[in-house]
Amino acid sequence: MYNKHQVVMVRAKGATVWDETGREYIDCVAGYGVANIGHGHPDVVKAIKDQADRLIVMPQTLPNDKRAEFLTELVGVLPQGLDRVFLCNSGTEAMEAAKKFAITGTGRKRFVSMKRGFSGRSLGALAFTWEPKYREPFGDAVDNRNVDFITYGDIEQLRAAVTDETAAVILEPVQGEGGVRPASIEFMQEARRITKEKGALLILDEIQTGFCRTGKMFACEHSGVVPDAMTLAKAMAGGLPVGALAMTTEVADRMPAGGHGTTFGGNPMTMAAGVAALRAMKRENMAEQAREKGAYFMEKLRAIGSPKIREVRGLGLMIGVELKEKSAPYIAALEHEEGVLTLQATPLVVRFLPPVTISKEQIDQVVAAFARVLEKINPRAERSAELAAEIKEDKQTE
Repeated sequence: MYNKHQVVMVRAKGATVWDETGREYIDCVAGYGVANIGHGHPDVVKAIKDQADRLIVMPQTLPNDKRAEFLTELVGVLPQGLDRVFLCNSGTEAMEAAKKFAITGTGRKRFVSMKRGFSGRSLGALAFTWEPKYREPFGDAVDNRNVDFITYGDIEQLRAAVTDETAAVILEPVQGEGGVRPASIEFMQEARRITKEKGALLILDEIQTGFCRTGKMFACEHSGVVPDAMTLAKAMAGGLPVGALAMTTEVADRMPAGGHGTTFGGNPMTMAAGVAALRAMKRENMAEQAREKGAYFMEKLRAIGSPKIREVRGLGLMIGVELKEKSAPYIAALEHEEGVLTLQATPLVVRFLPPVTISKEQIDQVVAAFARVLEKINPRAERSAELAAEIKEDKQTE
């Protein structure tokens, strides 16, 4: 299920985590983009403690004061028109909801999704996920016969794919798993135009890009595009499991009563954390922080000037460095030798996804560490050594 690291993490604060031996790491993973406001933000910690003393769980059929407070905060930062919210527990659940609401909202069943896109690992969401390695182990159980995949950013393919039978176009404003690839403004705006023309929905996956990650509260703000629905999760509650589908009233009202639901979604504990997290994002100008620090980070990475680097790209503090060779050895060396945690995004890309609270001093340390491992590692020499060792072992066993 997971390729687990050989360390045990026990504590975190801001953009720093510690393992059980007391070793310190700079975190450029942030729980896969969850800890945007930093690990252990004091406002979130206090909100969780206070709410635990009052009320932990309450189903959505029974109104709750903290849920109402959270929804007021969330709708207040959403693009205008997205004023209805289905609350759940994860990004994948939000995508499952989006699929169902798109079908009931349009009466159609065909979808357009993006090559290299990632929409989740549940059977329903997998239908929109491009990478075959995620789908193939489950065979026909993943039914994507009604999904047309197009090249991300290709406007002509988009126009050809969206028809009068399309329920929705689903896309990420920045592809994360697909290599940290921002969509062009033109592509985003054409997706909005063509879906309106054809009576289809535009569903934006802001699960990783949302909540200040890209230098705006939501990445769609960079293009001025307002979708019909938006999937949200990760950073929305400061670290607790959360998900949501934000949508227009028109889309929401077409779902029949009882057509969708959840047990734990919108629970008071998570809602309290979400209120604290959203208020911290606004009060501490975290979108602006992400914009400034992201520009600084990418400038420093480009200044490394290594011949191994093909491209540095990203938006805000969602940054990918595409190498000319496999990224895995560099990711491992950053962790084990330099105390820097990073992610892979496609086999060639090192992904940097730190908390917005990361300091410029920490960014400098990360860049210096990356420069050192780029200089030090010679994958061809390492593979030659591995082959030599294998040959030696084979001879010894003959």
